[in-house]
Amino acid sequence: MTATTVRSPSGATAVPHAPARFRQLLTAEWIKLWSLRSTYWVLGAGALTVIGINVNSAWSNADRLARLPAEPPAPPPGTPEKPVLTFDAMHTAFLDPAWQIFMVVACSVGAIAVFGEYTSGLIRTTLTAVPDRRAVVLAKAAVVTGVMTALGAAVACTALLCTQYLLRDHGGVSLADPDALRAVAGSALLAPLCALVGMAIGAVVRHAAGAVVGSILTLLLLPVLFQGETYRWVAEIGNAMPLSAWETLSGNHWGAGRYPVTVTEAWLVYAAWAAGALLVAVEAVRRRDA
Repeated sequence: MTATTVRSPSGATAVPHAPARFRQLLTAEWIKLWSLRSTYWVLGAGALTVIGINVNSAWSNADRLARLPAEPPAPPPGTPEKPVLTFDAMHTAFLDPAWQIFMVVACSVGAIAVFGEYTSGLIRTTLTAVPDRRAVVLAKAAVVTGVMTALGAAVACTALLCTQYLLRDHGGVSLADPDALRAVAGSALLAPLCALVGMAIGAVVRHAAGAVVGSILTLLLLPVLFQGETYRWVAEIGNAMPLSAWETLSGNHWGAGRYPVTVTEAWLVYAAWAAGALLVAVEAVRRRDA
């Protein structure tokens, strides 16, 4: 950005205006994000829904397990032994339906941060004041990432602590457990990842309903098309989806399968999707008219 010189009506040259600093852009984007009523409703309802679904599951499982006999009755002689199914208490804090809803919520917040300005026409004022479109998008991304990371961490920690307290007599784990800590970290970072994807879709589509539908198609429905393990290339595409990476990090998967996703690969998927979404958002805003 370069300084601009303003001439007064008398013809005298005024003091040049300094370009906006990135810290000032962060402040402006913070104000714009929280000035939308939908931000409070979407974040609040999404967080309570995720926590509520997981807590309800833990409550139901705790009640069911409390009714079971201490020792199952012995099978009749000659009856083949059935494998003993162990209960995974940590799984109740990271249920697929709950966190898939949270993914859509995070995408919606990221999309709102972009297409909201285009819908209201505020984007013209923003780009007139700050011609550097890259800086504007990066400031938006920084604010949205910070907010969603904090919310994701709060939701993940609350869900884990509440569910494991209810299941404390049935194998509940603590936050200090390595698997639990990784699950919380993966779930917390899932929120900003999906928000960045929402920003990219919102910058391309620039429509509320289109951005939400695009987010659902990209993050939830597309992975369903690549769940088969008949062909390795199909499985590898499915493994490259954020949902598959989250399932690995949270331990929320049923069996390793023929082509499992490692923890390292899951973190790489997170990083690749976040970087790609940010690049798409920057280029979409930079190359298209306001």
